[in-house]
Amino acid sequence: MATAAGVRVRGTLVPYQYCKYRYTLQYQERRTELYCSTESRVMDSEGSASVSSKEYLSSDIMATSGKHYVCGYCAAFTNIAVTFPIQKVLFRQQLYGLKTKDAVHQLQKDGMRNLYRGILPPLMQKTTTLALMFGLYEDFSSLLLRHTSAPELLTRSLAAVLAGTAEAALTPFERVQTLLQDYKHHDKFTNTYQAFKVLKVHGAREYYRGLVPILLRNGPSNALFFGLRGPIKQCLPEATSHSAHLVNDFICGGLLGAVLGFLFFPVNVVKTRMQAQIGGEFQSFSEVFAKIWQERDRKLIHLFRGAHLNYHRSILSWGIINATYELLLKLL
Repeated sequence: MATAAGVRVRGTLVPYQYCKYRYTLQYQERRTELYCSTESRVMDSEGSASVSSKEYLSSDIMATSGKHYVCGYCAAFTNIAVTFPIQKVLFRQQLYGLKTKDAVHQLQKDGMRNLYRGILPPLMQKTTTLALMFGLYEDFSSLLLRHTSAPELLTRSLAAVLAGTAEAALTPFERVQTLLQDYKHHDKFTNTYQAFKVLKVHGAREYYRGLVPILLRNGPSNALFFGLRGPIKQCLPEATSHSAHLVNDFICGGLLGAVLGFLFFPVNVVKTRMQAQIGGEFQSFSEVFAKIWQERDRKLIHLFRGAHLNYHRSILSWGIINATYELLLKLL
C-alpha cells in the first residue's frame, strides 16, 4: 500500500528512494509493490542495491510488461468476435449517412454469408493495436518515469500519445477493413489478400490513405483513456469481490469508450470517407471534412449520424476490453 513516506510491503515501510518507479495512482499499486518488494528482498540479503539487484528487477519489469501485451491482445480478440456485426451497421451509417434501420436492411440483403465478411483485417489490426496500446503505454511510462523528472501526469500523457502514434503503423489493416465492408467494392475483391493486392498496384502510399485522422484520433484518445481510467474507477462503489471488480472495470471502460467514441466520431467519419477511395488524388483532412459538411446540409446533427449506435457499441466494446484486460492481468 502506497503512503506519503513510502510503500508498505508485508508490514515494512520501504522509502520511495529504494523504489525504481513511483506510482501514486491506486490503479498502479500492484506494480509498485512488485518493484519495491524485489528491491527490498535484495537489500535485506546484501544491505544495499547492487548491480545484480538491478538486473533482477529489470527481468521482473520485462516479465510484467509482457503480460500487458498478451492481455491487450486477448481482450481485443474477445471484443471483435462479439461486436463485429454492430460495427458493420455503424460503418454503413458513417460512409453513406444512412439511418439505422436502412443500414440494418442493407446487411440483411447482403445475407449471413457476408455478415462476417471483412473480419480478418480488424481481427489482425485490433488485436495487435490493443496489444501495442496497453503494452507500449506501460513501457513508455516506465522509460519516461525513469529518465525524466517531469510531473507524472505529463509523462503518462506523453506515453499514451506515443503509444497511439505507434499504433498508426497498422493503418493498412484499417484501410483494407474499410474497403471490405463497403458493398460498392464487393465485386472487386472477396478477401483480405485480394484487397491488399489491389492496393499494391497504386503504390505503398495507398495503404496509408487516411493516416492523418487516425493520428488525430489515437494520441489524444489514448491520453484521455489512460488518464481518466483510474479516477473513474475510484469514484465507483468499492468492490469487495472478483465479480464486483469485473463489473466496475466494465463500467469504467464502457463509459470512457463511449464518451471518447462520441467526441472523435466526426474524425472517424472523415477517416472512413478517405479510406473508401481507391486511387486518385490524396485529399487533405480539411478538404474531405468540408465536402462531407456540404453533403450533409451543413448540419452538425447529420455529421453525427450513427453516433448513437457508436455510443452503445462503445459501451459494450470497451467494457469488454477493459474488463477482460484487467481480469487476465490478475490471472497471469
